[in-house]
Amino acid sequence: MIISRRTLVQGACAAALTSALPRRATSQTTLGDATLTTVSDGNLVLPRSFAFGTIPEDQLAPVLEGFDLNDEQLTPECNLTLYRDGERTVLFDAGSGADFMPSAGKIQDSLAALDISPDDITHVVFTHAHPDHIWGTLDDFGDILFQNASYLMGRAEWDYWWDPATVDTIDAERQSFAVGAKSRMEAIEGSVEFFDPEEEVLPGILSVASYGHTPGHMSFEVRNGGDAIFVVGDAIGNHHVAFRRPEWSSGSDQDPETGATTRLKLFDRIMADDLQIAGFHLPGGGMGRVEKAGDGYRFVEDNG
Repeated sequence: MIISRRTLVQGACAAALTSALPRRATSQTTLGDATLTTVSDGNLVLPRSFAFGTIPEDQLAPVLEGFDLNDEQLTPECNLTLYRDGERTVLFDAGSGADFMPSAGKIQDSLAALDISPDDITHVVFTHAHPDHIWGTLDDFGDILFQNASYLMGRAEWDYWWDPATVDTIDAERQSFAVGAKSRMEAIEGSVEFFDPEEEVLPGILSVASYGHTPGHMSFEVRNGGDAIFVVGDAIGNHHVAFRRPEWSSGSDQDPETGATTRLKLFDRIMADDLQIAGFHLPGGGMGRVEKAGDGYRFVEDNG
């Protein structure tokens, strides 16, 4: 094991951390002889307009009826997916780290509640490189958090954020996303592997192109022993509008039109194969089922 400032501080504070671990929603399911668990990184605090700003209020109000949402802010959960098959301990995304939002960056506490240390993670598989998914690659001291892990990212996603032109062509409010992504990618450059759509990135883990939220966003179909679950990342980014009106554009997507097309295709795939799903920003730990509801769908939480 590599000794770093993080390792020393982590050892000195382990007892205190364990006694003060937060209680956050988690979900767990078995896939053959493997286990898939969602682990919390906390939550985001976003202006309501971030997701709904382009939708006329007279259309939005009936869709949101029955959901307990704040009139000013959204506080979506951040649920990382942890897959353990006896040989590998795979974390989908790395969380926010210390530098994005005070309400997020809690993944070390959540892993500790499962008696898992960052050094136990063998692979980190990225859905995309937004701050709440990649900034947690580095710890509070700027050291690599998951020091024993291999990192896997879709080739198109890496190329987009690595391109020096991205910071000048992305929306102004997302320019810090580009700078932060590039710095984390530079840190893991020596241990990253690339993959393309419809590729088995690890045994039983198939990449699925789900572009739109970012130019190279990936989802993953995880199968073991005849069981399967679909890790959707942010391609299905909330449990209300994205389900009830998947064809509507979302302000959280960098390419809203492509994002809407992607959601419709993903729902077709999920329903056709009767797939359980794990969503990064879905409630109750993020794991559940999709049911048809009128012209759209609804999310049914699984808090197992």
